[in-house]
Amino acid sequence: MRVAGILPEDAPDPRAEWAESLKLMPIPVMGLMPQRALEDSGSVGVSFGLDDRGYREMTASITYTLWRNPDDRSDPINLADIDEKTRRTIEEVPPWPRPPWLIEQVERLRYPQLWEAVRTTWHRVPSERSSVRSILADHVSHILMNLYRQELWPGGNPWDQHAPVVTGRMVNGQARTVINGVDVPGAEVDADPFVYGIGAQLAAGGVVTAVLPRTELKRIQVQFTTRT
Repeated sequence: MRVAGILPEDAPDPRAEWAESLKLMPIPVMGLMPQRALEDSGSVGVSFGLDDRGYREMTASITYTLWRNPDDRSDPINLADIDEKTRRTIEEVPPWPRPPWLIEQVERLRYPQLWEAVRTTWHRVPSERSSVRSILADHVSHILMNLYRQELWPGGNPWDQHAPVVTGRMVNGQARTVINGVDVPGAEVDADPFVYGIGAQLAAGGVVTAVLPRTELKRIQVQFTTRT
């Protein structure tokens, strides 16, 4: 019998379903180039819009675990600065068995997560909304408004509504980036004190963007590759 709110020990790993959902993307899903400081644990998200013709837009988001010292994962420098609620989630072991994948996900909370760090965005019909500038500005604003709310609006309520932090006018359209080893034109947001954003048009259609914490940039090689 399953108790409400409690996953049985044999509950399937949701990452298999997430991986299947990525196959809906009409274009290849991108990520950051493989590197020892970043771990792609399969934490992905897919959002989409529909109309009477089917999918009109789709976005795939990739989250990474950051290892500040990948040579020694037990090094305390790898630990995230977590709040008391998260600490209790990690340390309070329930009296019932949990699926191994859930235990792994809870343990992963000890380490910095680059939440939705890379996005691949596709639109069926090109428009201003599907431009690199617009998509990059939206991605940067999304990260800032979800992860840096207290820094931006100290003492504000979590449910307060705010205008986007970054607009297309703030994007530098003269940047360069690397996709699958090839130097290509790109766009960047390099003036924000909390994050750095970079993006480019994909040859297969769509746009790839990355938004990364400025404090960790020295540890990350900001180059894109097709995610396998």
